[in-house]
Amino acid sequence: MGNTLGRYVLREVVTTWLVVTAVLLVILLANQLVGVLERAAANQYPQGVVLELIILGALQNLSLLLPVGLLLGVVLAFGRLYHDSEMAAALACGVGPANLYLPVALLAALGTAGLAWLTLVLAPDATARALSLRSAALRAGQFAPLAPGKFRIFSGGNAVVYAQDINPDGTLADVFVERNRGALVEVALAERARHTVTADGMTHILTLFDGERFEGVPGGPEFRIVRFAEHVVPVQVPEINDVIRDLEARPTASLQRSTDRAERAEFQWRIAMPIMCLVLALLAVPLSRLKPRQGRYARVWIAVVIFFVYYNLAATGRTWIARGSVPEVVGLWWTHAVVALLALTVILGPGVANRLRYRLRGL
Repeated sequence: MGNTLGRYVLREVVTTWLVVTAVLLVILLANQLVGVLERAAANQYPQGVVLELIILGALQNLSLLLPVGLLLGVVLAFGRLYHDSEMAAALACGVGPANLYLPVALLAALGTAGLAWLTLVLAPDATARALSLRSAALRAGQFAPLAPGKFRIFSGGNAVVYAQDINPDGTLADVFVERNRGALVEVALAERARHTVTADGMTHILTLFDGERFEGVPGGPEFRIVRFAEHVVPVQVPEINDVIRDLEARPTASLQRSTDRAERAEFQWRIAMPIMCLVLALLAVPLSRLKPRQGRYARVWIAVVIFFVYYNLAATGRTWIARGSVPEVVGLWWTHAVVALLALTVILGPGVANRLRYRLRGL
């Protein structure tokens, strides 16, 4: 009976875990899609890059979804078993705690191993690939030739260029250029223009011919109008600065050998996520225990609160390690100890309280 019950519980937990993780992943992808599309539109990413960036972003965030998905999966699965009185029937037949914890422990062990591979190997590689792809896409978009009939945005929106057509000699025809310099706005109109890029690839040079330039503060009373035969407009492309994400892209082996506090904190964080998955899975079993007439979702909010407290404790510990406020030897182990102590209290608390109550009655 124990094996049959264990397989049944394992099937229920795995099914619920996969459904919860899939729902969370869809929500994450929907939120991530907006950011990627907004960045792609602002920086003119090639179309084929967007989908790959979304997939790589999902891989980077799976290390967060798997622990919370497993926690909610166990709580929801056991909550249904308690609510439908299936657990009461199993306990009445003499099923012990080992029959309940064994399938969850097996799943938690497999999830922890997979999450360790994800956080230590796959996620850093995905982050490095995303950074490289984003840099290449940004350069490809920023340095591509100007297409007639389309607005091009440079310098994060500080410069806008539009050309109506291309002349037979390759120059641009009927060109519009707008640049923002703080409160000052400069608008230039030219009959034709020549577009070149510097050797280092960081500056676009637009040479305008036969046009007018308007300068002033929008809403202000004064504007300056200048007619020119030739006017050079340099547009600087900002350098990519992503220090935090670059740290997340470092290989785990290099973080392990490093003596830098921030890198050691990142190494401790990567180790902490698989352990968090294991602790939360084992905590979820006693947490999902329902009282008679309680709803099957009665403990879900408690599980969510515990996860957020656990996650924020670990994030705070990482910050303390990076700042040197906590010795590295302590690491993030204290966060696991706090939650594990809570789990032991939840698991052993009712039994200890009952034994103490019986002893007090015997006195």
